[in-house]
Amino acid sequence: MAMASSISLCLLIVLAILALAIEPASAQYSHRQLLGACHPSGRLHGKAGKCNREHDSECCVAGKSYPRFECSPRVVPGGTRGHLTVNSFAKGGDGGGPSECDGKYHPDHTKVVALSTGWYAGGSRCGKTIVVRANGRSVKAKVVDECDSMNGCDQEHDFQPPCPNDIVDASPAVWKALGIPDSVGYTAVTWSDA
Repeated sequence: MAMASSISLCLLIVLAILALAIEPASAQYSHRQLLGACHPSGRLHGKAGKCNREHDSECCVAGKSYPRFECSPRVVPGGTRGHLTVNSFAKGGDGGGPSECDGKYHPDHTKVVALSTGWYAGGSRCGKTIVVRANGRSVKAKVVDECDSMNGCDQEHDFQPPCPNDIVDASPAVWKALGIPDSVGYTAVTWSDA
């Protein structure tokens, strides 16, 4: 009887492994995301154009291949690790067009951010406040835009490549509140929903 139970248990384990191996790619993607892993969703081939170099923005190079991400690392209680970049949300700034959440531009003295596509979560964080921590300080900032991790290298995205999947793209006011010169341009942070 014990041997039959062992064989049944082994058979169930083998069937579970097979089921995971043959499930559709979309289901595998959601399992990877649940586990916190986030892998590129494809590549975007660069197209050059007129790019605003404010804040040392990276501009697309014709023919260069850039990774695209539908997901971001899993949000964890107490603080999610990411990287802070600087962006002007003002009209004529390096952010391109108006903010996705409200269709408006925001002056550089306001504490606003854009989040990578996965963290932006289809706009579910629009208008909400997050807390960004770095340099022994914290600051509250309003989510007003998506740092698009899927698209780029076009006029709408100021001919900049897609954002990496772990970006909190912040106005100069956020950098100032953290006591970090925005000329640094890129630094490790943690963030959480307020």
